[in-house]
Amino acid sequence: MNLREKTKLAKGGLEAKLPKLDVFPNLFKDYKITISVPEYTSLCPHTALPDFATITIQYIPNKLCVELKSFKYYILGYRNLGISHENAVNRILQDFVAACQPKWAGIKGVFTPRGGIITTVEAEHRKRGKN
Repeated sequence: MNLREKTKLAKGGLEAKLPKLDVFPNLFKDYKITISVPEYTSLCPHTALPDFATITIQYIPNKLCVELKSFKYYILGYRNLGISHENAVNRILQDFVAACQPKWAGIKGVFTPRGGIITTVEAEHRKRGKN
């Protein structure tokens, strides 16, 4: 596989159309929400075999909170998507932040063993400027 093919494969899933994340107004200040999804699945972009993970998002809402039913459908959108562990975690964080603009958000993806190796990917977002 040449560099061009590897680059295309590495970008897999980043621009795929996924269900919209719905939001609702946040009525309180400075508290943390944790959402854990133990049923995440996607497809390995190299082998097309299924990947499984527990995805956990923690966030401190600003003006909006993410509605859980829409989040569930959003996560189900990954089921048949060829995407790497790293891309999946960062894409979920990017879409989550775009939907609700939290003060802070952190995500952790713990992927079940593939070839005897467990992969954990973590990413974080901090709101810049005035809160």
